[in-house]
Formats: sequence, structure tokens, C-alpha cells
Amino acid sequence: MSTTPSDDARLQRRQPEALDEIQLADHNPDYRIDLERVRFSPYFSRLSAVTQVISQAGASPLIHNRLTHSLKVTAVARAIAVAVDDKLVGTTPALSAATSPGGCDAVVVQAAASAHDLGHPPFGHLGENVLNRIARDTLGLKDGFEGNAQTYRILAVLDVCDGAEEGLNLTAAVRNATAKYPWTPAMEGLGLEGADATTELPRGIRLVDGKPVARKYSAYFLEHDDLLEARAAAPNLAPYEQSLECSAMDIADDIAYSIHDVDDFYRAGILSQVAVSREFTGWVTNASALRRLDAPELEVEGIRNHAGEGLEALRRRMHRDDPWIADDDAFAAAVQVVSEDLVEGLLSTVFDGSIAAERRLSTFTSRWIAHFERSIVAAPPDTPRTGIITLDRRAWHEVKVLKFVHKHFILNRPDIAMYQRGLSRVLVSLVEAFTEWLGDDHDRKRVPRRLVEMVDLATHGYQRLAAERPYLLDDTAPSALRRLGRGRGVIDYVASLSDGQAIAVAEALNGRTDRLWDIGQSL
Repeated sequence: MSTTPSDDARLQRRQPEALDEIQLADHNPDYRIDLERVRFSPYFSRLSAVTQVISQAGASPLIHNRLTHSLKVTAVARAIAVAVDDKLVGTTPALSAATSPGGCDAVVVQAAASAHDLGHPPFGHLGENVLNRIARDTLGLKDGFEGNAQTYRILAVLDVCDGAEEGLNLTAAVRNATAKYPWTPAMEGLGLEGADATTELPRGIRLVDGKPVARKYSAYFLEHDDLLEARAAAPNLAPYEQSLECSAMDIADDIAYSIHDVDDFYRAGILSQVAVSREFTGWVTNASALRRLDAPELEVEGIRNHAGEGLEALRRRMHRDDPWIADDDAFAAAVQVVSEDLVEGLLSTVFDGSIAAERRLSTFTSRWIAHFERSIVAAPPDTPRTGIITLDRRAWHEVKVLKFVHKHFILNRPDIAMYQRGLSRVLVSLVEAFTEWLGDDHDRKRVPRRLVEMVDLATHGYQRLAAERPYLLDDTAPSALRRLGRGRGVIDYVASLSDGQAIAVAEALNGRTDRLWDIGQSL
């Protein structure tokens, strides 16, 4: 396969490898090897036992988990990649200039989509928030915990393959495609110092006290150089800009998230048609009055006094954060079509597990996904809030409204909140127990070997960081580096557990378990 020098950069791995002759005979062999390494990874298999939004144990085995979500994101992402490469690359000058070389490679997109949730800890986004708080406030890790950064760390360091000493040793193109937020919390080299409004910053970065702060990021300080090398293979991108393949994966994730959560909650019977209809009807009926309402409390999550105020708060937030695309007519049209198709359509009949109910749900999901896949367009230039490609104005608003349904009517439920508070204590107890065990001079020889290895990997990483980028650390003394290594290693270990493992291990550490030998097999 002939390549230009720029193509060679996309194929670059951090550690040189001699590929098998059979593999080399395949089309795009390097990218297919990457895809197989991700899909054969135990971290990928683990996703079958990690919560998407609500646990299968608490609802139904048909509820999405992180693995089924990732598989569907991969399918949608591939369809987007093929369409973009066929219809947009080469016909849209600005897009072609920004993406050459390579176009939108469907295998790269599949590999990135398969990998995109590897870093999610137990218990979904709740686990991510809890581990971030512990990492920063208790363990002193300035770069905290972030699911996207944990994914990159797994690919670069924690996972194993037979061709490299550390990580999966993926190509630069695939590593770049997994980086939705291609910076570390330090945001070095992004050129955002003069930004004075949130709309001038990429998604994932906010102004706090007038200064840009990374709320989302795709690499910890320890993987900074790895990410820089991957980004160097795409010199036409702005420092904060996603690659084209990454944009395809990111949009596919949004599409799947907006549709499959509705699917789950409809199946589980907890999406009330009456409540959703009341909110949508309230906004449609009182849209003009709600727009004129001077109510600062609309900006506060959870405070909603009248029907329609939730949707009105969403409309205002979209104008505030995304004026490049937010449009009142498009928003009203999105509310109308979602109301007709979801509220008055799908939700008007209770899901009873019958073939007819499955067919209704399948028709609903397939129709929306196909619609979104046809709605990809080149993004307007110089718009930090979006990638190289985006959904068109109509579809963009529809995705926002569909995501509103699950957030407003499910995530704020008191019963789910109660359950999540209990799960957060599981994670806190795990981190505390393992940290204490590692510091126990009398018993640390019996610490699980995988945890010890993760602590060693992290400690060596901080030693390298102290030598190469000491300004990222508050203290470079050997004792401080060991403390950071222990903290990051514990976080890596706890984040690698499944939901069930986390609960079972927490019970065992508290002296209560009937699964002792099963737990021992997986430590």
C-alpha cells in the first residue's frame, strides 16, 4: 500500500512493530489491527457490565450497557464516515483542506467509536463525577479523573498487547480520533488566553473567574506527550480541533445517546407519557409568555414551577452556549416533531414486551437514526464549539430536545438520586480502603497484584513527568511522586472494575460477602 509522508504520520505508532505478513495483505492493515486490539481488549469486554444510565439489574437485561451502546455508536459512526467521505470530502473545499490527508477513514472511526467509552468507571457518569472529586480533593491529583482521559490512558498505558511494552500501541490516526477534547487540563498551546466568552471556547472548556478552565479533556498530564505525537500527524487542525474521524465518532455518540436512552426508559416503563406531554404542551401553549419571563431560577437545574419551564430553560441555554446554531424557529419545530413522534406517538402505548411493541420501538429508533445519519453537514469555519462536521440546524435541535427528555424526566427522579447516592459511597469506600491497605506496613504484601502494578506504572509516569515537565506538578520530591503514583494507581484500579465487581469488592473490604472466591478470581 503506497502512502504519502503525511499518510505515514497517521500510521505512526509510538513503539515500532513488525506486523504479520497476513495482516499486511489486508486493506488498511494498521487501522484494522487497531480495531481488533480494541475489540479483543478485556477493557472492552468489561463494558458489558458497566452501567449506561440505569443498571440492568435494577431494570431489565434489555437495557443498554456501555458495551451495547459502544457497538451501536460504532455502527452509526461507520455510516456517517462512509457518507462524509463519499459526499463531503473533496466537494467541500474548507473541509477538504482541514482534513487531508486520509479523508474520513471508516475503520479509524470504527476503532475510535469502539474505544470511546473504555475509560468509564463503574456506575456511569455518577462514578466519573465521584472519582473526579476524590482524585482532586483527597488524593491531590490536579488532573482529577475524566472518562475520556481514562480511555486514552487505557489505550496508551494500562492495556496490553503482544506487540508493545505498554498500552495497545495504536496508530496516530486512531489515537487522535479518540480525543474528543484534545488537550490536558493544562490546555498548553491552545491559544485561548484571549477568549472572553464561553462561545469563543471549544466544548469542554468554560470561563471561571474570567479564565478558561477545562471541564472535559482527553488526556491526563501523564499522557501529554503521547497526545501531542498523535496530534502532530494532523498538522492542518487547529490545536483544539477534533480530527474528522473524531467528529464522526462524537456525533454518532450524541445520536445514540439521544435515542437509546429513550428506548431504555420506555422499555423500563418509567417514562411517563402524562408528565412528558404536560411539559411539551405547556411550552407549545405558552411559548411566547415563557420567552418574556424574567425568571433567573430557570437557569438553575431542578427548579421548575410550571409546565414548559424546563424546555424554556433549554432554549435559553442553547442561545447562551451555542449562538452559532441556536434558532428559535428550529427549536420550536424540534419540540413539535418530538412531541408528535415520541410523546403522542411512541409513549401513547405502554411497552408490554409484545412483538407489536418491539416493532413500534424498532421503527421509532430506526427512523430517527437514519434521519440523523442523513443530516451531517460541514460545520461553519472558525466555530470552536463544533467539530469539522456537524448535524444540520434542524437535527442539532432535535438531538438537544430528545436528550432533554431523559435528563429532565429520569435523571432528576428522587428514587434514582437515592440509589446513586448509595453507589457513590461504594466508590468512596473502595478508594479509602485500597489507599489505606497500600500504606499498611503489616499487610501490604497481600495487596492485589494488579493494583500494585498500576501503582508502579503511575509512579514511573510521575517520575518521568517530574524530569520532563516539572511545572505541571506542585512538588517533585520523591515522596510526593510516590504519593501521586499511589493515588493515580488506586483510581486506575477502581475505575477498571465493573459495577458488580465494585459492589462485591466493597462488601468484601467491609467483611461482608458471599462471593469471596469469585472476587478473588478477578482481582
